[in-house]
Amino acid sequence: MRSKKTHAKKVQFDPIYGSQLVAKIINGTMLEGKKSVAAKQIYHAIDLIAQQSGKNGLEYLSEAIENVKPTIEVRSRRVGGASYQVPTPIRPERRDSLAIRWILNAAKARSNNPTRTLADKFAAEILEAHENQGAAVKKKLDTHKMAEANKAFAHFRW
Repeated sequence: MRSKKTHAKKVQFDPIYGSQLVAKIINGTMLEGKKSVAAKQIYHAIDLIAQQSGKNGLEYLSEAIENVKPTIEVRSRRVGGASYQVPTPIRPERRDSLAIRWILNAAKARSNNPTRTLADKFAAEILEAHENQGAAVKKKLDTHKMAEANKAFAHFRW
């Protein structure tokens, strides 16, 4: 018999925007428990987004993340000694966390110009993601392509 289900921890809303999304991004950015440093970087990035787009930074951010969210992924499933990549739909919470993780990783992987801060890189990645471009959107498209290529094994999903 399986043990009890674990309940997801509630993420606190961030103090400035009152947004759970921004709080999750700050938590994903944080290194070595330095939340205030991460928060400064993300708030600065949202200000940069608002300046460069001429729109509300928070709305622009949520639209960009919506463009990065994947709908389907492949998972390995062992059937009769062989492993198959089985396409499966993604739960909404996982869609959010994948999109945030992909955007942050893409921002960190941007050019190593020492004058560019993480806030600059994050803002640039969000601006590209809003236009359906950039590394994070490419990652989503690659995931969807992989699922499409393995559609023949969808009947192994249970």
